[in-house]
Amino acid sequence: MDVNSVNSASSTARTYESAYKKQAPKTEEKDTAAKKPESGAVYEPSSKADRSAIVARLKADAEQRTAQMRTMVESMMKNQGQQIGNADSMWRFLAGGNFTVTAAAKAQAQEAISEDGYWGVKQTSERIVEFAKALTGGDASKAEEMRAAFEKGFKQATKSWGKDLPSISNQTYDAVMKGFDEWVGKTEA
Repeated sequence: MDVNSVNSASSTARTYESAYKKQAPKTEEKDTAAKKPESGAVYEPSSKADRSAIVARLKADAEQRTAQMRTMVESMMKNQGQQIGNADSMWRFLAGGNFTVTAAAKAQAQEAISEDGYWGVKQTSERIVEFAKALTGGDASKAEEMRAAFEKGFKQATKSWGKDLPSISNQTYDAVMKGFDEWVGKTEA
């Protein structure tokens, strides 16, 4: 880099700075600056409509992603001459492990359940806890009710699967329980 270009840049910066300092602020700008509150953050409690929007967004996202997964599984099953009657049989089919997958489907599934994937432990557990908070308006006194609902859903998922769920499901379960604990302020020693 040329020394002259550095000197030129410094000179230009000084010129702008001195020109800016010479301009007197307008009276209107002084008045607004004086009227600004000292605190930059203002607490505004969320309304039920805000929570409804969050819940609707979470539901729509989950439905879209579930539909994507279902389409992938159905395609895989059709390629193998299998038919699917309902959601429970799809999960039992997958749990049975009596199928083959294309390299592309395998890569897509591995990405989806990876550490940073949509169906990975971290994102899934965060979505579940966020959903519970949105449903309760963040009321920690209702966390145990949400925990019980989650546990009930986990048992139903295990029943639909037809046997013990894969380890990633158990890791997600543990992460959700930790999320509920953090929500209500419980911490492990």
